[in-house]
Amino acid sequence: MGRQDPIDRYRNIGIMAHIDAGKTTTTERILYYTGISHRLGEVHDGTATMDWMEQEQERGITITSAATTCFWRDHRINIIDTPGHVDFTIEVERSLRVLDGVVAVFCAVGGVEPQSETVWRQAVKYHVPRIAFVNKMDRIGADFDRVVTMMRERLGARPLVLQLPLGDEDRFIGVIDLIAEEAICFDQSSLGAEYEVRAVPEDMIPRVAEYRNKLMEDLADLDDDFALRYLEDEDISEAEIKSLVRRATLASVLTPVLCGSAFKNAGVQPLLDSIVDFLPSPLEVKETVAVDVASGDPATIVVSDETQPTALVFKILSDPHVGQLAFLRLYSGVVETGMQLYNSSRRSNERVGRLLKMHANKREEVRKIYAGDIVAAVGLKGSTTGDTLCLKKNAVLLEKLEVPEPVIGVAIEPLSQSDHERLTMALERLAAEDPTFKVKIDEESGQTIISGMGELHLEIIVDRLAREFKVNANVGKPQVAYRETITSTIKCEGEFIRQDGPRPQYAHVCLTLEPIGSEQGFFFVDQIQASELPKEFIAPVALGLEEAMLAGPLAGYQMTGIKASLTGGRWHETDSSEISFKLAASIGFNEGVQKAQPTILEPIMEVEVVVPSEYLGDVMGDINGRNGRIQGVESRPGEMQVVSAFVPLAEMFGYSTEVRSRSQGRATFTMQFSCYEPVSQEIVSKRIEYTAT
Repeated sequence: MGRQDPIDRYRNIGIMAHIDAGKTTTTERILYYTGISHRLGEVHDGTATMDWMEQEQERGITITSAATTCFWRDHRINIIDTPGHVDFTIEVERSLRVLDGVVAVFCAVGGVEPQSETVWRQAVKYHVPRIAFVNKMDRIGADFDRVVTMMRERLGARPLVLQLPLGDEDRFIGVIDLIAEEAICFDQSSLGAEYEVRAVPEDMIPRVAEYRNKLMEDLADLDDDFALRYLEDEDISEAEIKSLVRRATLASVLTPVLCGSAFKNAGVQPLLDSIVDFLPSPLEVKETVAVDVASGDPATIVVSDETQPTALVFKILSDPHVGQLAFLRLYSGVVETGMQLYNSSRRSNERVGRLLKMHANKREEVRKIYAGDIVAAVGLKGSTTGDTLCLKKNAVLLEKLEVPEPVIGVAIEPLSQSDHERLTMALERLAAEDPTFKVKIDEESGQTIISGMGELHLEIIVDRLAREFKVNANVGKPQVAYRETITSTIKCEGEFIRQDGPRPQYAHVCLTLEPIGSEQGFFFVDQIQASELPKEFIAPVALGLEEAMLAGPLAGYQMTGIKASLTGGRWHETDSSEISFKLAASIGFNEGVQKAQPTILEPIMEVEVVVPSEYLGDVMGDINGRNGRIQGVESRPGEMQVVSAFVPLAEMFGYSTEVRSRSQGRATFTMQFSCYEPVSQEIVSKRIEYTAT
C-alpha cells in the first residue's frame, strides 16, 4: 500500500512561545476543531491532551515536547507542542531541527517575552518559516498593536498583519480578515466550532483600510508586477495575495500575524487555514545539510519516496511498556518494520522493530513510513539524540544538534544500598533522553553529581526518579557550574622525557595561550611548518590540550575561552610517539595557564520580573542585594512593571519563594542563561579555599 497523503499536503509544524502564552491551549483547540479530540482539554485543570506527564498536569506547564497529527482541508498537519520554560530549551532546539514551520504564540498582554526571543532566535538559526499568533486577546490589558511593535523592535521581524481583533478585552468576539476584508465572529454556544462571516463594522472601516493598505504596500515591496498592479488600482484576487504572502513567509522575509483567544475558542480555525496556506510542505524547505561518510564531501538529501532513506533521531523517550522510543524525522525514502538501517553517527547497524505514529502519549502502529513523516520507532537499541539513520551504501551524516552545557548541579545518593543499582540505571536512561542532563562521578568525593539547565529541570528529574523508576534519593544543595579561564596571553613550552622503561619517550612543544571570551570554548590552531613536526603528532597535541582544559589551576573547574596555538616543537625519530606529544601538551598547558592570570567565571542569568507597581521598589532592592545589574523597568497594562536584570546564578537559588513573599504572591519571574563573567576576587579566594579543604 502506498502513501495515503501526498507529500505536498504535509505540514510539519511546532507551536512555540514563552511560558504561559497559551501554546498548549492553542494546540488543544486545534485538536478539537480538527476532530482529533472530542472535548476541550485545559492546562489549568490538568486535562490537556498534550500535557500528559503527571508533572506537567500538576504544574500547568509543558515539560516535554509532544507530537500529534491532525487533518485540515485535506492536509496532514504533524504538530509538536514544545515547552516554554527555559530549563527545557533543548526540547525546542531539537524540535526546530526537524520541523518545517513554526507558529509563534505571543501573549497579547505580555507581548514579546524573554523565552519568545530565545525561541525566535532558534527558529532563525534553523531558517524555519514562522507565522505569529497573538493569543489572549480577551484578557484585560490586551494590546495587539503593542505586540506587533515589540515583534519589530525586539525580534527584528517584519510583521505582516493579516488580521485585526474584533473587540478588545472582555468584548473580544472574533477577528477581521484583512485579505478578504470581512469580520469572523465565533459562536461561544458551540465552543467556537461555528462562526459567522459578517461585514466589517462601520466604526472599524478606517482602521481596516489603513492596515489593508499597509499589507498591500509590504507585499508590493517584494514583487514589481504586484506593485505595478496595486499602484494602478487593478483588482487583485485573494488567491494572488495569499500566493505572495506564502512566498514571503517561506523566504522568511515577512511574518504573517494573526490574533485570537484560544481559551475563549476564537481565531483557531483561521490559524489552521494559515498553517495550510502559508507554511511549507517538506518539498519547500531549504536543503537538508548532510555529509557523505565515505568522502567527507557535502551531500544533498532529495525529499522523495524514491530516494534512499535518511532519518534523524531527534528525541529518545523511555516508555514503561515498549522500552526505548526513538523519535524520527524521515527526510527521504521509505522505511518499514523489520528493515535494517545503518547508524552513520555510531557506525553500527540497527533493526526497526515497530513504527508508531504518535498522538501525545497514545499511538497508532503503522507498517511503513514515507518521506516527511515524524514517527516513533521501537527497537533502535544503540541510537541516541542527533544520530543519523540511513543505508550503509552511500551513507550520509546529517548535521548534529547543538547542545548547551549545564549550568547547575546537585549531588544525589540513593536512600538505601538496594536503590543504588536502580538509581544508576534510571539516571542512564534519563541522560539518554535528555542531552542537557549530565551525570558524573566526582573523583575526589565519590559522589554522583547530576547537572542540568536550572532548578526546575533538576527538580523534575528527581520527581521522575521517584514516580517512574521508584527510586528515592537524597539530593544535596544546588551547586553552580563555575568555569575557569585566563586573562592574559602567555607563551609556554611543554616537554616530556622518560628514559626508563621498555622504550624511551621524548616530545617537546611550544605553545601560545590567549583569552578569546568564554562563549568561544576552546580553539586550537596549528601554526608550525610541516618540517618541524610530523603530521601524526598534531592531533595528539590538540587532544592533550582538550583534556588539560577539563580541570583549571584555581579550583579544578573546567576551563573555557582559550585559544591555544602550536607554534613549534621538537621530536626524535625513534623516541617520539603520539602519547608523548599528548602528555607534553598537557604539561605545557598546565604550566602556562598558571602564569596567564587565571580567574573563575560564573554563569550570569538574564532575569525578568513582572511585579505590581506597589512592590517594585522592594523587588529592585532585592535584586541589587543579589549583586544584580538592573537593565531597565518597563510599564505594562494593569499597573504591572517589568524589571530586566542580569544576576549571578549563585544568587538566584530559592528566588521564586522570595519574590512571591515580597509581592504577596503576585509577582512572577523568568530567567535564562546569558553568559559567563569573572567573579570577584573575594569569591575566587573563597572557591580556592573551599577546594583546598
